[in-house]
Amino acid sequence: MLIVAVPRTSPAGWTLRAVVSAHVVALVGQPVSAGLYLTGDFDGLRWHAAGADVVTSIGYLQLIAAIVVWVRLRQIWPLPATIGLVAAETVQYFAGRDGALWLHIPLGVMTVAAIVVQFIAVWRGPLGRREARDA
Repeated sequence: MLIVAVPRTSPAGWTLRAVVSAHVVALVGQPVSAGLYLTGDFDGLRWHAAGADVVTSIGYLQLIAAIVVWVRLRQIWPLPATIGLVAAETVQYFAGRDGALWLHIPLGVMTVAAIVVQFIAVWRGPLGRREARDA
């Protein structure tokens, strides 16, 4: 009888999944609050600013989780993806605060697309430890 180990998602992988899931929910809420403001609900701008703080904070938590996945699970791909996303969100945050909508809006579209792709990637398969290859 042959017993095959089925790859499972580790606690570090589940943590990354949870943070990415929270990140996608928070980030998708940003265009909603911006839309409220643009339709004349001026409280929408306050919600959008508060949401930006939440999204940015979750992004930095995701960066920590991606580092843990890299160190513990030997999976590097979440780290550069998260670094790119967090860098774009940081630029977008300051562009929004400075009123540079020519940069803020397109970067917002790109960050929403990026987090959705990351969400799909972390939920697509197990996030378990990869064995080191012989060099």
